[in-house]
Amino acid sequence: MVSRTFWVGGNWKMNGSVAAIKDLATTFNAGSSPSDVEVVIGAPFVYVHLLSESLRKDWAVAGENCYVESSGAYTGEISPEMLKDVGAQWVILGHSERRSILGESDDFTAQKCVKALAAGLKVALCVGELLEEREAGITQQVVERQLDAVIKVLKEEDWANVVIAYEPVWAIGTGKVATPDQAQETHAAIREYLKKAISPKVAEETRIAYGGSVNGKNCKEAAQKPDVDGFLVGGASLKPEFLDIVNATQ
Repeated sequence: MVSRTFWVGGNWKMNGSVAAIKDLATTFNAGSSPSDVEVVIGAPFVYVHLLSESLRKDWAVAGENCYVESSGAYTGEISPEMLKDVGAQWVILGHSERRSILGESDDFTAQKCVKALAAGLKVALCVGELLEEREAGITQQVVERQLDAVIKVLKEEDWANVVIAYEPVWAIGTGKVATPDQAQETHAAIREYLKKAISPKVAEETRIAYGGSVNGKNCKEAAQKPDVDGFLVGGASLKPEFLDIVNATQ
């Protein structure tokens, strides 16, 4: 069995200020971070450079979205090349808020993945179902549909630079959390689908993180599940307790 490096990502969403980011960076820089855990912080565009300059160098910085072009008449958009230019190494794509609130399609998300990877960014690809979809028993169909769009356009070797973040929409910011067994069940099904749709190698090596109201108290049990390879953390990544999640496997 391949040993997959545990991955912990923070997603600050539309939160933060110059003062708050400097304070958080100071806190995180002074904290304990295991050498066998990869840590990435996603910040709003306007704070990516500040965070990359302030944050410890064994952690990486992510943009929270990008566009499918390098430049041009796309007012308000940000290219992957721009993110790299100000210090980002990762980008978060396909988040449910972009899918459900802004109406971004599976195919558009897939195009973004292609562009970001070509520009040299790594991708945290978010997938997940709505509450009504889970209650209807179609979680796996939804996740496979979201993955299919990306599988069709990536080369097999691209997946070495992708982390899949399974985020059940009903658990994001609600305080509700998928149980460790629910997370493991869906992650194992995703891994089995990658084996069938791409290759056993990609299935074994791709990291699948869980996201959805993760905090310092509920992370440790889920971290022990064999197919939970990390977390994508929302609100708790804006607090010192994020360090507890970074150390969940210790």
